[in-house]
Amino acid sequence: MADQVAALKAAGVPAAYLNSTLTPRQMDLALERAYQGAYKIIYVAPERLETASFLRFARSVKIALIAVDEAHCVSQWGQDFRPVYLRIADFVAQLPQRPVMGAFTATATQRVREDIIRHLQLVNPATITTGFDRPNLYFEVVRCTEGRNRDRALRDVLEGREDQSGIVYCATRKAVEEVCDRLNGAGFAAARYHAGLSDEERKQNQEDFQYDRVRVMVATNAFGMGIDKSNVRYVVHYNMPRSMEAYYQEAGRAGRDGEPSECILLYSGQDIFTARWMIENSPPNEALSAAEQANVRRLDMNRLNSMIDYCTRDGCLRTNILRYFGEKPGEDCGDCGFCTGGRYTDAGEAPIPTRRTTSVKPVKAPRKIDAPKDGLLEQLKAVRMALAKQQHLPPYIICNDATLASMARIRPQTKQGMLSVSGMGDVKTAKYGDAFLQVIKAYTVQEKRMRAQVAAIAREAQSAAHRQSASDRQSATDRQAATARGKPKAAAKPVIRYYEPPKSVPPAPQRPPLENDNADIADAYLSGMSIQQIADELERSPGEIRQRLMDMDLIF
Repeated sequence: MADQVAALKAAGVPAAYLNSTLTPRQMDLALERAYQGAYKIIYVAPERLETASFLRFARSVKIALIAVDEAHCVSQWGQDFRPVYLRIADFVAQLPQRPVMGAFTATATQRVREDIIRHLQLVNPATITTGFDRPNLYFEVVRCTEGRNRDRALRDVLEGREDQSGIVYCATRKAVEEVCDRLNGAGFAAARYHAGLSDEERKQNQEDFQYDRVRVMVATNAFGMGIDKSNVRYVVHYNMPRSMEAYYQEAGRAGRDGEPSECILLYSGQDIFTARWMIENSPPNEALSAAEQANVRRLDMNRLNSMIDYCTRDGCLRTNILRYFGEKPGEDCGDCGFCTGGRYTDAGEAPIPTRRTTSVKPVKAPRKIDAPKDGLLEQLKAVRMALAKQQHLPPYIICNDATLASMARIRPQTKQGMLSVSGMGDVKTAKYGDAFLQVIKAYTVQEKRMRAQVAAIAREAQSAAHRQSASDRQSATDRQAATARGKPKAAAKPVIRYYEPPKSVPPAPQRPPLENDNADIADAYLSGMSIQQIADELERSPGEIRQRLMDMDLIF
């Protein structure tokens, strides 16, 4: 709840939360301010609705909307059934006037949706299903064997991601401890989270992860409910979850900013026995009868079987997920581990691709190029981190990665222009706009200077090429003249005959030398055009463009 409230406050929306992390004095102060109308939104745990103090508050104010999040918890058919959700309707019935009610969930089958409507006593609700597909997420199942154990597969996923945030889910507390220790020993900045830790350590570790002080959170499913960290670039399941609902909800914590992210599941046959043991030995729920508990256990086993199918059967992984939740996808997605052939599924060692190198004579620059030390996106991320430290907020609450990417692409020069950047509204532009604009303007000036210098290099390279061509022609003329004066003739060479094309077919026009386009090529490449786009524009092959860029030391 805390990070969701912080995000709302950063966007200019007054909000508060009431849960067990607050001291009694903090709770009293929050309720006192709530009585005064200081908040637009208040987050509460369902258990809080049953306290006398909160019921008094709720009965004395006008509530516009009650929104029930994680609404699937109201259903015995759901993967996270919580009996306290069944009593939400009783709380609403005690209010002097029934407010508008809404129920929200990211993972609910048709039967669970029907339970939500019935148990929350929703009256003729408008049902909106936005779809379960998350196109920016890549799904992969890694079938671990003796030749490729989980730890090696996990390291393969994490290598090169030291500057990205990720979550590694483990089935047990013991696995969390062991995996976290091994990752830290291998040089990865990792923290742990499970119910066996003290409240203080869990709070500190969660804060370190949110503020990017550690990049990897190793956790049980106790971590994540209410977590809205938008820049999680990958979620790895070290063990197979017990249900598709749990898997998709946890995997869905990746890429919430819409940027490409990965969901990797490390699977072994041993996971099946572990999951069955945990289902069969789960502690009894005193709120349920023996028959109800037996029914819940049966449903848990059915969900486990669906999860096993996901891990072991061939077929598009995204299609498998969408069909489970009742959708009817068309053809395979073409972008999951099965459709692409996988990057981590090979049990053996994958060959390391060798990079092709080309010997290129360097062009001497007439002067030093004042290139920016970092790209604009990296500089904007540095500004975001500085603002986050100053405001004591997680960086993604200042703005997410997708917003920074849009900012780097649009490059606004004024606060009015900053409003065109997705994610930068009036409040954030007023708070943080000047800091970002300062960097964008400085980068733009420096980039223009660099382009001018590169254009000068391109012109000099073009002049040098023309001078060299003229010198080569003069040398050929001199050699022919010396031969005509009586020098020994070289051995006769085979005669090669050239035939002109028929007159009905005009000869192909001669294209000017590519060197003439050096300045245009350099400017187009530095403005962000791809090699293919430049090739299409100049009617040249991508290989020719790539070679010219290498000759000018713009690519290597």
